[in-house]
Parts: sequence; C-alpha cells; structure tokens
Amino acid sequence: MEISIIIFSGITGALLTFYLNNSLQLGGVMASAGVSVLAGGLFHLFPDISTGYLSNNIPLVVMGCSFIGMASSRIIKKYWVIAVSGLFFSTIYLLTGSYFEGFGGSLGTTAAISLCTTFAINQSIKKLK
Repeated sequence: MEISIIIFSGITGALLTFYLNNSLQLGGVMASAGVSVLAGGLFHLFPDISTGYLSNNIPLVVMGCSFIGMASSRIIKKYWVIAVSGLFFSTIYLLTGSYFEGFGGSLGTTAAISLCTTFAINQSIKKLK
C-alpha cells in the first residue's frame, strides 16, 4: 500500500507542477517550488498524518517529480508523458532509495533520466507509426 501511495504522489507532483508551469504560466521554478513546499510543509506541520516511512519519503518523491513538471509544453505536449515520467521516477526512487540520503543532485538527475527516457520512448513510437 505504501508503494502505491508513493507512486501516486510522484505522478501527482509531476502533473501538478506541469499544469502550474504551463497552463497557469507560473514558470518552472515557481511551480516546482510551490508543489515542493506544499508537500514538505504538509508533512512537517502534520507529521502524524501518515507513517514515518511515508512522511519521510513522499516529500522527496514529490520534489523530485516536480523537476519533471518543469518541462516546457513546447517540447512535451502530452500530459501522459509527464505522468509516465513520474511513474518512472517513483519506481527508480523506490528501488534505489538509500542513494538519496544527501539528495542534492540525485533527485534532479533521476528526474532528467525519467523524462528523457519517456520522451525517447514516445518519439520512437511516433517514428514506428
């Protein structure tokens, strides 16, 4: 159940950031910061809202996935690409969570890898059609 919640949180964080960035024209940095502060603040102010595992990991996953949502709609036109990238990020995070203890550049790097992979798969599918 916790794995499903983390994956859902990641996908939601990426999609919400992409929406705020492109549809509401907040810009990538403001959209990512807003979503990250909202997720981090929620679990900081209400630490008993969930288990310790979720309280520690959801803010990191949402922050990392918010980097995915910083993509421009000029390049990524479909919301499903962002959602699948959030899914990839969440899965990578769950499989390699111990490497994120310092979380400096590893969240952004993993977000870039997730988005580039999904974008490449989408482009390959288009070329095959």
